[in-house]
Amino acid sequence: MSTSLFSAWRKNIFSSPFHASCDDGEAAEAEPLAVNEERTIAAASSEPAAWKSKGRLISDCVSTIPCGSSVVTRVYEENSCEFGSAKYYGLCAFGGLLSCGLTHTAVVPLDLVKCRIQVDAAKYGNIIQGFKVSLAEEGVRSLAKGWAPTLIGYSMQGVGKFGFYEVFKILYGDMLGEENCYLWRTSLYLAASASAEFFADIALCPMEAVKVRIQTQPGFASTLREGFPKIMQDEGISGFYKGLVPLWARQIPYTMMKFACFERTVEALYKFVVPKPRAECNKPEQLVVTFTAGYIAGVFCAIVSHPADTIVSKLNNAKGSNFVDIAKQLGFMGMWKGLFPRIIMIGTLTALQWFIYDSVKVAFRLPRPPPPEMPESLKKKMGLA
Repeated sequence: MSTSLFSAWRKNIFSSPFHASCDDGEAAEAEPLAVNEERTIAAASSEPAAWKSKGRLISDCVSTIPCGSSVVTRVYEENSCEFGSAKYYGLCAFGGLLSCGLTHTAVVPLDLVKCRIQVDAAKYGNIIQGFKVSLAEEGVRSLAKGWAPTLIGYSMQGVGKFGFYEVFKILYGDMLGEENCYLWRTSLYLAASASAEFFADIALCPMEAVKVRIQTQPGFASTLREGFPKIMQDEGISGFYKGLVPLWARQIPYTMMKFACFERTVEALYKFVVPKPRAECNKPEQLVVTFTAGYIAGVFCAIVSHPADTIVSKLNNAKGSNFVDIAKQLGFMGMWKGLFPRIIMIGTLTALQWFIYDSVKVAFRLPRPPPPEMPESLKKKMGLA
């Protein structure tokens, strides 16, 4: 398995472009480095030299690379691990744990009101009325209901979502090959994110079931310690997973949009909005682009996944019902109840998740490949070289 992943990484378009490294103290005297003509620089199909460097700091190492009639000077930092290594995947999963667990827990009050609007629109009405009714009936502490299953469930989901996305993106990219990987990169993002979310939701589903019932069923339970054994005793294991199919229906389209829209938005921002290439942007500037792209992706995510989210909220609150029954009961317009608060919540949530995830990569000095560029071989075929 590790051999195939390493082989996939070597061929993958999402690796960094070619960059040269040098020994300490040699930068000033070094002559411009010649580019290996056999290397596909734009697609980075070969092994990045700087990513392989171990045991010494190269942040002060300056390399010069001929680029047409000009010479490009770049400064590189040492990465803490190789792209596609076990350590890389592990730290990506850790970044996913923090980004999903912390952000979802932070918006529990908004999520609680959103769920109550979906379950009982007549009583809770809109987001402002929902907060007023909840505060009047149960007080401020009630707004934190469901925080424990939210923290645990979405932390586990984040591990699967971000960790497996990195794995599947490399594996599927290897299957497509370098040129198709670039041409069909949007489809690649969609397939990798859908595959990752499929497994992530299996970990999330039990905690989601407990959370929704705590938030929407008065008298059911007020804590995870009360709610979890109650479902187990009354319904068994199936009680935790009866919402799995609608959860897939909600989360898989959401995650596909989240990753594909984010990746393409980042690419577009650097191409049309940011006045300089990503390689010339400092870390804070790159993180601002990450946050902006994340918020744009989040708005689309909320719209795409909202009908299924409404059904999940109703389904976990109604014993003996199934996905089709709830959909018929709600009708088309009923599925869109609570959309506005969800756009606010998911837009902010998605932006913060990408910001935290990218910040973890920066903090741990993980490889962060730039947006993909067209391979030289494809440029020649299309007459662009």
